[in-house]
Amino acid sequence: MTDPEKGAQPAGVDLARVALRAAREQARAQGAAAQQKKQARRGGVRSGARADGRDPLPLASAITRLMTERGWEKPAAVGGVMGRWPQIVGPDLANHCVPERYDEDARVLTVRCDSTPWATQVRLLAPQLVARLNKDIGPGTVTFLKVMGPAGPSRRYGPLRAPGSKGPGDTYG
Repeated sequence: MTDPEKGAQPAGVDLARVALRAAREQARAQGAAAQQKKQARRGGVRSGARADGRDPLPLASAITRLMTERGWEKPAAVGGVMGRWPQIVGPDLANHCVPERYDEDARVLTVRCDSTPWATQVRLLAPQLVARLNKDIGPGTVTFLKVMGPAGPSRRYGPLRAPGSKGPGDTYG
């Protein structure tokens, strides 16, 4: 028997091993080409036994991925502030004021208070609240806190009104 490592020609069993290895590599190459051709006909790669980007995701992971892809992290974080307002500002303040809207371009959070004294108190606390909000949802998310007083009641003139009337300036025709 000759040793294939020493440069001599393989013979017998060694020759069979070399031929088998060459046949396996050729079959592997042909199989890969056939697999690619088949996948192209089927419309792309299919999911197999190993995890890849097309596998189903848990709902929380899918939502997080969607928010990251679309750039919705900051609006979602501010939306979380709306839901967690009592934990962020404290129950006493949360009983008297609620966040109404967030302007993403100006980075202004609008808060409405139920009375004028509470609106004044929140205006005095605004720098601390902005710092607490930015610490909770990310730096620079809120730059200004716009505090609104209580909304006034709608004006009704007199107990009786004509249906469809627009108020005292309506001339009925």
